[in-house]
Parts: sequence; C-alpha cells; structure tokens
Amino acid sequence: MPADRLLPSTEAEDLIKLVREIARDELAPLAASYEEAERFPREQFRLLGRSGLLGLPYPERWGGGAVSYEVYLQVLEEIATAWMTVGVGLSVHTMSCYALAEYGTEEQRERWLPDMLGGELLGAYALSETHAGSDAAALATRAVRDGDTYVVNGTKAWITHGGQADYYTTMVRTTDTGGRGISCLLVDAGTPGLSASSPERKMGLTGSTTTQMMFDDARVDADRLLGPEGSGLKIALASLSSGRLGIAACAVGLAQAALDEAVRYAQQRIQFGRPIIEFQGIEFLLADMATAVESARATYLEAARRRDRGLPFQRQASIAKLYATDSAMRVTTDAVQVLGGAGYTRDFPVERYMREAKVPQIFEGTNQIQRLVIARALRSP
Repeated sequence: MPADRLLPSTEAEDLIKLVREIARDELAPLAASYEEAERFPREQFRLLGRSGLLGLPYPERWGGGAVSYEVYLQVLEEIATAWMTVGVGLSVHTMSCYALAEYGTEEQRERWLPDMLGGELLGAYALSETHAGSDAAALATRAVRDGDTYVVNGTKAWITHGGQADYYTTMVRTTDTGGRGISCLLVDAGTPGLSASSPERKMGLTGSTTTQMMFDDARVDADRLLGPEGSGLKIALASLSSGRLGIAACAVGLAQAALDEAVRYAQQRIQFGRPIIEFQGIEFLLADMATAVESARATYLEAARRRDRGLPFQRQASIAKLYATDSAMRVTTDAVQVLGGAGYTRDFPVERYMREAKVPQIFEGTNQIQRLVIARALRSP
C-alpha cells in the first residue's frame, strides 16, 4: 500500500499524487521487462522531464521546481518503489546538476542549467576510477590546460548512465597536489575523444547502464570549468552528501515495494486452512520489515529537513544512507523468505528487489565509509 506521508503543503500533496500516477501507470508496468532485457529507460526519463521532475530541488529561475529536499526525496522514494532503476537515475541526474547549480558562474548557469533541469538533457556523475573509489583524492584522470581548452586523458569507472548521458560532471586532476589538485569539468557527451566501454554485467539494476568512460586527448572548453581549479574534491564531497540522501530515499522505496509484495502474498497464500499472514512467524517477520521501512524513512527525512534549514547534515546523511540501504537489504531478503520457493523465482518481483538492494550499500560511498564519516563526526568537538 502507498506510504502514509505527512507532507508540508497542499502543493506537495498534489505533487506526490501526480508522481504516484506516473509511477503506477508509466513506470511499474515496464520495470520487469526492461530489467530482464537490460534496456535503458530513456523515454521514461524524458517523461519525467516533461512532467517537471528532473529539476525539483533547484530554483525556478533556471527551470527547476524550487521544491524542498524533504519533498523531493519523497518523490524519489515513490519512483523507486515502482522502478528502482529510474529512481536511482533521477537521483544521479539531480546530483550531476549540483556542481553547476552551486559552483557555476551566472553565465554558466544561464547557458546550461535550464536544459539540464528541464528534461532536455540527462546527466551523469564521473568521480570514481578503478583505483580510486572510496579514496577519491587518488584519482588520476588528468586535464592539462592548452589555451582555451583542457586536454583530458584517463578513464572513469562505474559511471551510471555511461554512454547514455548527454553530459558528465567530471572530476579531473589539474595539479599533483593530492586532493587540492582536483578540478571539476562539465563535459559534453559529444566531445571528441570521449567514449564509453561496454556496459558492466551487473547483479541488479540491469536496466541502468553502468560503464567506464574513456578520455583520449579529449578537448574540453575551458569555460566548462566549474568553480576555480583545485576545488573539485570539495565540489565532489558536497555533491555526495546530497546524493547519499537520494540513495537513502531510493532504498526506502525499494524496501517499501518488497514489503507491499510480501504482505499481498501472505494475505493470499493459504496453508493449514488460513492465510499465512495469520501465523505469528510470518506476522512478526512482516512487522519487523515495516518497522525497518518506516525507521529508515524517518532518518532521511530528518537529514533532509536539516538541509532545508541550512543546518549541517553530513553526519545525518551518512546515517540515513547507511541505515536505509542496510534495511533495504534485510527487508528484501525477508520478502523472499515470506514468499518461500516462489520468492526465489522470477514469477514474483522480490528476487529482483533483493538483487537490486545490494548495490545501494556500495555506491555513493560504501557503508563502511559511512560508518567512518559518522565515527569521525562523533570524535569532533
């Protein structure tokens, strides 16, 4: 059943109603077939763009929705409940806009942001490399200034929307000074010398294309530098703090979908003359699942409300990402258990939910990194 939400305004209630209609009518019916075929849902992202959902938390002056993070994340959750690939994709796109929206010049924002927020362009976020995942400051993709351009060489890894995106918010090395030598470039997908590898063969989220992106003497105009040189790591970490909230919301949506399917099955499955939901072993399992879903939702909403008020929220974002994604893994696993042998087949969606629940514990900073962030915050005065 739909999540019971306490929304801050009638406008937010109307937005959630619209999103639920789109999720129910346009996303959910396609999810299983697209995932099985490993088909990228580009048309569905265009639909979200036409519906005004690709720029929700950004200002109206550039085509955004001026929606609070508290509301935007609940939109993400609704979409992920219907189709995790699309929810994660929306979160990644929103994160890819952050560097330009927060660190770009007025001229840069006016030039590129309206199309990025209005749905004409789909974005990707290129930080990780094969040897620089959790250790982002170790990235080696290099950009050398040559007149009015940067010449970029290197390979980015694990890029969501790789080969499908229209632009890549890309962290590159401009000097050999560790984290202080990283800069941020907004790279057009049509840049000569930029290419995508074959998609990764993944356990889940198979409709979401993930590739390496290779730069071979790719020339990027210098006016695509976002922020001053050397500010790239700062931009990346700030982007990730908000992006982690997006992943937390998506994980809650996935867990909600698994809970809903488990409850439906338990109500209909008859054993020993009655529905299995009436047996204590099952009803306690479902109660624990429901508790995990609602508790995880509360963590991301708390962090979002702090962000909306301009308060520090990085620790709370890590808590939300850690708890929500670990909870999604438990809830989807338990959903398979509720369905028994049926849950292990592709006749029911819970086996896909379980596979999809694994990667949120890894991307946007592994959950081990989230524990490190939380622990370091506890040591600070």
